[in-house]
Amino acid sequence: MNKKIPIYQPSLTGNEKKYVNDCLDTSWISSKGKYVELFEKSFAQYIDVKFATTVSNGTVAIHLALLALGIGEGDEVIVPSFTYIASVNAITYTGATPVFADSLPETWQINPEDVKKNITSKTKAIMAVHLYGHPCEMAELVKICKENNLFLIEDCAEAIGSKYNKKHVGSFGDIATFSFFGNKTITTGEGGMVVTNDKTLFERSVHFKGQGLAKHRQYWHDVVGYNYRMTNICAAIGLAQLEQIDAFIARKREIAMLYKEKLDSKNISFHQEAENVYHSYWMCSVVLKDADTREKLRNHLDEAGIETRPLFYPAHTMPMYSKKYKKLAIAEDLGWRGINLPSFPQITNEQINYICTKIIDFCNDASKNM
Repeated sequence: MNKKIPIYQPSLTGNEKKYVNDCLDTSWISSKGKYVELFEKSFAQYIDVKFATTVSNGTVAIHLALLALGIGEGDEVIVPSFTYIASVNAITYTGATPVFADSLPETWQINPEDVKKNITSKTKAIMAVHLYGHPCEMAELVKICKENNLFLIEDCAEAIGSKYNKKHVGSFGDIATFSFFGNKTITTGEGGMVVTNDKTLFERSVHFKGQGLAKHRQYWHDVVGYNYRMTNICAAIGLAQLEQIDAFIARKREIAMLYKEKLDSKNISFHQEAENVYHSYWMCSVVLKDADTREKLRNHLDEAGIETRPLFYPAHTMPMYSKKYKKLAIAEDLGWRGINLPSFPQITNEQINYICTKIIDFCNDASKNM
């Protein structure tokens, strides 16, 4: 098998081309056009929330959510260190301070007990990031926010379709965000969504994302706004993708079960699904016994034409956020030992078997050399 197996590639076999051609044929290619509203309404219905507004990417979705909540200089937002950097950077954009919490070793999600320890008089919000498609412990986080009068933000960039106690992620917090980058479960190329059940937060989000344009006075701007709008073309792709989401997630869960069946062993630990959640498996992820073994395995797979990626490095260890370094043992352990494996919907069972065989051969050879 000489063809390289990528870590991810989008599946664009639905109505994407038809809807995009409609945009071109009608000349509605910018942020005006029917597909923007169709995508927003369909997405809100899928997540089971009242309001959704499209944006140009997942990072600005988080920034917009923070702006809508009025978070800024002097505020603190508790966020997991084990996350993609966008979750943290967006907090910094507002002038607020990210405060890092550790993760749970079983699910890899933010640890509610560590969240409690980090609450101060400056804490304004908690950001739950549903990493790799597995939901956070939402019952505990909702309770903590209510008891401490804090906002709850959900970063669902990697978890569209995931559920906690049979309820979609993105429907628990005051406001939530999604990403539709090319490697996400559904894609618009670049794009994102902000969702909420709060009409005021929705209206504030729409206001800020459209250059702060006043509702009833043309070219009058009453706040410092941003150009965070999604184009009609991107929304057209998103709508076509959303029509296929159940099939995408079903296949991704099937892929995860194939990997798990073949790889879960003493030397390789597969990302587990908690009993009360529905894991959408944005990525299929495993943890090796140590960092050195991980890099050797990644090199071994690369030589076999298989692309992998490491799990996210903890944000608190990065130069711009490590000035007040503290030890977060679980986040660091996962960040140094984890690997993401190819998990795109079109991957074949034959390719999965090939990947697993290469991994098992590596582990067997490593055991012999011990």
